[in-house]
Amino acid sequence: MNRAIIIMGVSGSGKTTVGKKLSKSLRIPYYDADDFHSEENIEKMANGNALTDTDRWPWLEKLNNVMKEALKEHALILACSALKEAYRQRLTVGISVNWVYLSASYETIYKRMSQRNHFMKPQMLQSQFETMEPPSYGIQLDASKPVDELIEELTEYLKSHE
Repeated sequence: MNRAIIIMGVSGSGKTTVGKKLSKSLRIPYYDADDFHSEENIEKMANGNALTDTDRWPWLEKLNNVMKEALKEHALILACSALKEAYRQRLTVGISVNWVYLSASYETIYKRMSQRNHFMKPQMLQSQFETMEPPSYGIQLDASKPVDELIEELTEYLKSHE
């Protein structure tokens, strides 16, 4: 059975960077959950407003369907904030997952976000830290480490959890 590797964490934690590099290394497709947000959700975040659970449910269900279809053909990597346990549960109904939680200090991530162009504004970061429910499963990696080091740790973890 094909498996999903879901890289989670607050915005700016390095999900996209790690996901794309891991995808290249493992030769499996990469998906970014941000690409599946509705126009309404993107506009809301661009205006500095945090999404509600009601905003997120259709997005999470859409991601679940996309993953189920893709997993019929191949393993995959998904970068997704997946901040709450309820989000992770809805996201992965009927899917086998290896969870990767990228964490770093608020200061480290705020600095990163201030240096990039993204619809998620740095001012909204605090609400993500407040919402985050760290998982008690999978692997937690220090997102302040160099990306190559994270990929090495992650590859070792995945080998031991096939």
